[in-house]
Amino acid sequence: MSKRGLRALCFCLLATAAAGALAQWPDDKPIQVLVGFAAGGGTDTMARTMAPFIQKHLGGHATLVVQNKPGAAGEIANIGLMRAPADGYTIGVVNLPAMAFVPLYRKTQFDPAALRLVARVLSDPTILVARKDSPYNTLGEVVAALRQRPGSLSFGHNGVGTNGHLALLQLQNAGGVKLNDIPFNGTSQSKTALFGGHIDFAAVTTGEMQDVGKEAVPLKILAQMGERRAASVPNVPTAREQGIDDVMPAERGIAVPAGVPAALVARLRQAIQATLRDPDYLRQAGNDAPVLAYLDGDAWARDIAGRQAVMRKLAASMPKE
Repeated sequence: MSKRGLRALCFCLLATAAAGALAQWPDDKPIQVLVGFAAGGGTDTMARTMAPFIQKHLGGHATLVVQNKPGAAGEIANIGLMRAPADGYTIGVVNLPAMAFVPLYRKTQFDPAALRLVARVLSDPTILVARKDSPYNTLGEVVAALRQRPGSLSFGHNGVGTNGHLALLQLQNAGGVKLNDIPFNGTSQSKTALFGGHIDFAAVTTGEMQDVGKEAVPLKILAQMGERRAASVPNVPTAREQGIDDVMPAERGIAVPAGVPAALVARLRQAIQATLRDPDYLRQAGNDAPVLAYLDGDAWARDIAGRQAVMRKLAASMPKE
């Protein structure tokens, strides 16, 4: 057989194999959903609530199985997703700003270009919460205390590069103060530390702690780091309203390895969009429901690219590793 004929045969075999994979997906084995934070936190809860509805809207015998790979602000899960076969059987929940920010300030094993964004699911403002018995009631009081005693107050967040960490970094830069920030592997851990009085504040999201009056220990919200007041906490002033320029939402969405066939990405995207319109899902979405904000992956990627200047400025203010 000639070389040209051999190449043609190889191409046909590969095309046939690819067509077979497309025809079988997602029926022949479970789809692994990688989550980069600990069980019980907002990212984990979102993934586990959405999974059965994505299964439903994919149709056939689709099965989604959530796997927690916490650590390094989601980087461990992102690395796992990046290295997974591009066959549609591994997807991941990606978290912004961490996914875009961490590679800007230190060398990582993870390359954002190695993932393809499928869809954004939600966009949720960061909030600063304290125990109800805390002597601090406003962001101004916190900043004043830190100016008098730099580093005297402790702030929990979900890890370097997360929305909580960057909201606190912006607070430090805008307020001209020094705070003691403490990373955790998930909101459930930072909440436990706050409940026990081991930290003074926690930077979380409205979806993760919407009704502070129903928490295990009474809490209060001092500020929200959004462009405007979120509908879920309309009585809490923004940081800007309190004189501190600090805006930092948390975004979550779904991504796949960059080589996943476009047809599979399109089916998954359609299933996610259908999930966010599903009345049964909306009834179960809980605190996520008010901040659901679907955006297709290509539009989300363009939006992220537009924030690079802000991210680079924050990265430049970080100590280099």
